[in-house]
Amino acid sequence: MNKDDQNTEERRCANCYLAGLCLPRALGKDDLLMLDAAISKRKTLYKADAIFHQGTESGCIYAIRSGAVRTYTTAKNGDEQTLGFHLPGDILGLDGLDNKIHSCSGVTLATSTICEIPIKELHMLCIKMPGLQRQLLHVLGEEISKDHTMLLMLARCNADQKLAIFFTDLSERFGERGFSTCEFELTMTRSEIANYLGLADETISRLIARFKDKNLIQVQRKSIRIIARDRMIELAEGECSLDEV
Repeated sequence: MNKDDQNTEERRCANCYLAGLCLPRALGKDDLLMLDAAISKRKTLYKADAIFHQGTESGCIYAIRSGAVRTYTTAKNGDEQTLGFHLPGDILGLDGLDNKIHSCSGVTLATSTICEIPIKELHMLCIKMPGLQRQLLHVLGEEISKDHTMLLMLARCNADQKLAIFFTDLSERFGERGFSTCEFELTMTRSEIANYLGLADETISRLIARFKDKNLIQVQRKSIRIIARDRMIELAEGECSLDEV
């Protein structure tokens, strides 16, 4: 096998370490080959590259193979609202499945590899592959659940709890991908975290300093190490306050 053939083989859905999180989940060998054939592009994007824009026509959904992506909306006055931070294995562009128009924008937070699947091809595959249809419904269900959780957090949680939830959620998601649950890099800025959580920039900076003082985390530039994960979870679940940690 020459180098090009080896690279092609490594890029196949069946050989992707994220198959259990992405669309290939529960698909058989023949179905995986059909899904591979439907992927129009596997492209590398660099930090701050746009994947899709709010208000533009949607032609594809996007699977993150590596890197990280931020999704956000832009108001008429130019203000942005961060909707989420997405990791390898996540599917983007689902908002365009219904009305064919993107309701938000997606931009890379780091060098990322993105797989593009045309929506027309996806519709045809779902007819031929019930397993893919079930997985797509599963992904959509997860997105709805995340939206509900986010709305509850914004409405009911205080600032300390919001940041604890943010860190524990990231920890769990990195763990699902085979990475450390206690040490990871924040590809997003503190300002973007603040915007996502509905807090002021200075509040995030103050809270991170307090989390450090309470020996919950260590911070080295953009790297976060969770020292006391159990206490972080208790704080996230509202079982204690930051003063009680």
